[in-house]
Amino acid sequence: MKRRNWIILGVIIAAIAGYFAWKALNPPPPVPLYKTAEIGTGDLTEEITANGVINPVRVVSVGTQVSGTVQALYADFNDRVTAGQVLLRLDPALFTSRLQASEAALANARASAALQAANAARAAQLVKQDYISRQDYETTLASAKGAAAQVAQAEAQIRQDRANLDFSVIRSPVSGVVISRQIDIGQTVAASFNTPTLFQIARDLTQMQIEASVAEADVAKVKPGQRVDFSVDAYGARLFTGTVDQIRLNPTTQQNVVTYTVIVKAANPDGALLPGMTANADFIVAEKKGALLLPTAALSFKPEGWKPQRAPGNKPRDPDEVTVFAFVAGQPQPRQVRLGASDTDNSEIVSGNLKAGETVITGKATPDKKAGGIFSGPPDSKYKNDKTGKDGGRIGGARK
Repeated sequence: MKRRNWIILGVIIAAIAGYFAWKALNPPPPVPLYKTAEIGTGDLTEEITANGVINPVRVVSVGTQVSGTVQALYADFNDRVTAGQVLLRLDPALFTSRLQASEAALANARASAALQAANAARAAQLVKQDYISRQDYETTLASAKGAAAQVAQAEAQIRQDRANLDFSVIRSPVSGVVISRQIDIGQTVAASFNTPTLFQIARDLTQMQIEASVAEADVAKVKPGQRVDFSVDAYGARLFTGTVDQIRLNPTTQQNVVTYTVIVKAANPDGALLPGMTANADFIVAEKKGALLLPTAALSFKPEGWKPQRAPGNKPRDPDEVTVFAFVAGQPQPRQVRLGASDTDNSEIVSGNLKAGETVITGKATPDKKAGGIFSGPPDSKYKNDKTGKDGGRIGGARK
């Protein structure tokens, strides 16, 4: 062997020996058994998240009591209207002709009534002189009264036809903004069985409301007057504020999920909130300043073999009282604490034997590993040969 090869071999052996020597002199630090966190103080806000649709507080639907064809349209989307303003007109031809027919019927009824009244007056004179019988007089008197009733009926029909003619002109019942128009010129409106909606008018767009769907698990924490912070996609990070006005008692069930509609009132002075926007709302349940905070992960850790102790006298435990484990002298030590408000990361410690600066265990640091290695294949991946019945390759065999 050449001298050069001996030199290369010696360098390799020296490098290997140096590596093992360095590894022996610098062992890896011991792996901790537990993940821990320190008890601290800070601010905490407990919130309930829900989504809802923004709508005006009051929306008036304008309809019609009569049928007809739209002849003229005087209002459109986003128009501001006042109470009594004309919104549209229906073709008045049919209503005018009905009114004229009723007026003619009234004139005929009045003429007939005048004749019957004159006959009744003459009959009254004749019955006194015994020129006609009492029965004939009473028949004439009844005819006069019937004619007078027909006059009253014709007058009532005229009032109805005049009202229908007035109803052909649709006027705004309130002042506000037109947010919906569901009719156009030339379209026929049929009001036979129900009142069709022609316009929707929002009375005041400076006051809006959110119809939020709150899950049944959270609705008990929602109270009237509670503050609600919400945002809409149109304005990104801008935050709006409202208050809970009403919790409706009519639940909604979809795919076995029960939700309740909560009405949130919100001011809209600059008109930024538009009807139909989706609001991402946070109901502020509690706000704590300088609270003693417990990491939420500490609530799920329990040492192996640990069993909770029963309350003395078999008394029911406080549902807000939980057991967490402090890290004392390298060992878990159970502590009883009572919790208050909580968010996704921390819970407020109301009372208990935990203080700021102490360390609690939040989980295991080294998860259990299954036996095996890089040469043994993945766990539970052995195959059984159909022909030999022994563990072997997959040739001619099925997976076990």
